[in-house]
Amino acid sequence: MKKKILIIEDEKNIARFLELELKHEQFETVVAYDGRTGLELAESEQFDCILLDVMLPQLNGIEVCRRIRKTSNVPILLITARDEVMDRVSGLDAGADDYVVKPFAIEELLARIRSILRRVQPAQKSKQLILRELEIDVDAYEVIFENNKIELTRKEFDLLKLLVENRNLVCTRERILEEVWGFDTEVETNVVDVYIRHLRTKLQTEHTPYIETVRGVGYVMRG
Repeated sequence: MKKKILIIEDEKNIARFLELELKHEQFETVVAYDGRTGLELAESEQFDCILLDVMLPQLNGIEVCRRIRKTSNVPILLITARDEVMDRVSGLDAGADDYVVKPFAIEELLARIRSILRRVQPAQKSKQLILRELEIDVDAYEVIFENNKIELTRKEFDLLKLLVENRNLVCTRERILEEVWGFDTEVETNVVDVYIRHLRTKLQTEHTPYIETVRGVGYVMRG
């Protein structure tokens, strides 16, 4: 069955170019030219991946991403003309899985789409992970901590899952970048530290902290 991709891009020449290239690669495509229409499509239909421009009329891409994440874990690839760090971080914090900066080579975009689709594949298998008072339902993308459900972004969830799956083993920053953000990512290693701080805030406990820093190497969860 063909993978179905939603393109949300207001520049019609770019949208048409993406549509043609993706169809050539045997993807099924749907196009929206503004944020509100794109959000409605994302909420009413099933897609395997969403290509989402940041600068959109009616509703900007960051807000579209944030709203989609309230109900769906569909992979989202941001397309932006901005190459500022804060724009990239805002998109990732809103729940985007990856980003590409205009102008981009279509080969790079296709590679990132394939990488995203490969990374989400294991989530289709039903799996429960438990570490002390932490429970992760991989299939439902839910995390229960000390009997309370906690809200995580997609990247926070993937990072937490990686650490729990490798309990008692130190995960280097380089490995985390490769497995959570993708092998060919341009994200700096200090982004890992930022996301670790986010997780520590959400996993605060009166007992032994869940995430331990191994100075100069990376992070580990013990249990």
